[in-house]
Amino acid sequence: MNQQAEVNNGLPAAAMLAAGIGSLTLGLMTTLAENISVIGNLLNFYNPVGALTGKTLVAIAVWLISWGVLAGKWRGQSVNFGKIYKSTLILVALGVVGTFPPFFDLF
Repeated sequence: MNQQAEVNNGLPAAAMLAAGIGSLTLGLMTTLAENISVIGNLLNFYNPVGALTGKTLVAIAVWLISWGVLAGKWRGQSVNFGKIYKSTLILVALGVVGTFPPFFDLF
């Protein structure tokens, strides 16, 4: 009897997907702050640094919250790790693209 044991991979998958969500949030905050002056001003928590402080703090908050929510949901479960891995790669790539001037200057 060769049975494959089910692997509880929910917690590492939650950590990985949350990193992708946080990366996307940073790209989105960068694009919004560069194109909508009201948002850029709202994200300026410290004048010498500018809106970067708010962008990163919002991204970190979203990362931590999403990690906590996903970890709570997927604790002790087996999830489709390959699908989550691919989704994370896409989210990170979109987040990186959102931080580059050629992209956010399009808007």
